[in-house]
Amino acid sequence: MQAYGSYIYKTVYAVLHSPHDAEDVTQEVLLLIYRSLPECRLEGLKTWMTRIAVNRAIDFKRSRARRPVELTGASDEDYAERSLGMDAAAPAAEQVALRQERLERVREQIELLPGNYREVVNAYYMKDKSYEQIAEETGLELKSVESRLYRARNWMKRHWRKEDFE
Repeated sequence: MQAYGSYIYKTVYAVLHSPHDAEDVTQEVLLLIYRSLPECRLEGLKTWMTRIAVNRAIDFKRSRARRPVELTGASDEDYAERSLGMDAAAPAAEQVALRQERLERVREQIELLPGNYREVVNAYYMKDKSYEQIAEETGLELKSVESRLYRARNWMKRHWRKEDFE
């Protein structure tokens, strides 16, 4: 923990961009590494720990994104207006329309991906399928699915701009 704790924290923070979340995930990762050490071959220890940290951070980020938005700080008047059907639906409708528009832009960009990446990216991100499901449906090996997604992410980082989606 003393030797690699700050390194793992920095790795997790690079994915999550939140100090609080990075601390929590770092603790989880350190426990997971500690529990997995008996099965670990000490060849490539730092790489193995980095992979665990990145995967756990990505899992955390995905689980956070899938949770419904919690409404906090709303007054009793807000609840009364909603229950009476007063103009509270307008912002929600606008958000839905913006989300749909953004999703359509992402779909258009996915269609521009090279063919071998397009299929796995669409299945994984748009249809929310697991690596195993994608491998089964496409007839690819599990490692091939992982490799294609990894390469597709790198391709997207090089070719896509954030401004294209705002």
